[in-house]
Amino acid sequence: MSTINGLPAHVLLVHFVVVLAPLTAILLILCSAWPAARRRLVWPTLALAAVTTALTPLTTDAGEWLERHVDRTPAVHTHTDLGDTMIYFSVALLATAVVMAIVHVREQRSGAAGRVVTAVVVAVALLAGVSTIVQVYRIGESGTRAVWGDQVSATATTEHPR
Repeated sequence: MSTINGLPAHVLLVHFVVVLAPLTAILLILCSAWPAARRRLVWPTLALAAVTTALTPLTTDAGEWLERHVDRTPAVHTHTDLGDTMIYFSVALLATAVVMAIVHVREQRSGAAGRVVTAVVVAVALLAGVSTIVQVYRIGESGTRAVWGDQVSATATTEHPR
């Protein structure tokens, strides 16, 4: 996919990943650590993780197309390299969500999950979730620098009508 209504598809798709990946990460951490949240949100969290994982390669492929149609700068190169890593974070969220869903099913059947299993799921969810949020920020920040560079100043040079 290269364009949508004449706009680069990457510019539109990236907003889904920027919203869904951190949301999924937060829900994953919440569900892993809080059984009441897990009972209510485990399946939506798993679905969001699957959607995020599916959208990530679409977004990066659209970004690769866009990269071939803009000036090749070091900032664009940095953004592309960072963007290519997002699939690993999306897959980590999905794998953790699958494990959490398995733990949830076992809890429902047996009445409880082992403390060690729960502690491991919480630790993995924290690692996957926090690292995903940080990486989304890093990728987004590098993309912003690639597009805007130093064009925006902290103070306005002209006054705008109100």
